[in-house]
Amino acid sequence: MSLDLSTPVAQRVAASFARQGMMNHLDAKLLRVVAGEVEIALPYGDKVTQQQGGFHGGAMGALADIAGGYAALTVLPEGMEVTTVEYKINFLSSKQQGELRAVGKVVKGGKRIVVTTAEVFHLDALGQSTLCAVMQQTLVPVAQTY
Repeated sequence: MSLDLSTPVAQRVAASFARQGMMNHLDAKLLRVVAGEVEIALPYGDKVTQQQGGFHGGAMGALADIAGGYAALTVLPEGMEVTTVEYKINFLSSKQQGELRAVGKVVKGGKRIVVTTAEVFHLDALGQSTLCAVMQQTLVPVAQTY
């Protein structure tokens, strides 16, 4: 799946994602950007595992947070960014190998707060998908500083 950069919002999200040091370190990839929705992939590897060999909850949480944050960014005007003020995540299953996919979606966009959800799925070697985490997030729009 290649990222469609034909829209200004996709270009804006892709440029910001490229500056995400943590996502770069973890080898995450931006897969899809449309108004109100973003999908990100995170491959399995030693950077994202816990002591039992499964994907670490911190990596799953970071992936969900970033997907929800970028979904929020798609509904904000140029010159704005977002900062997460809280999120709640439920871990439903632990998986090894394959990759994780987080799909962030805007529930309510506003001038003062944006509420999003993210679902994190595990894709195995056969492409079978299992829901492994769900998140709800609140973000606040802030002026872009770079």
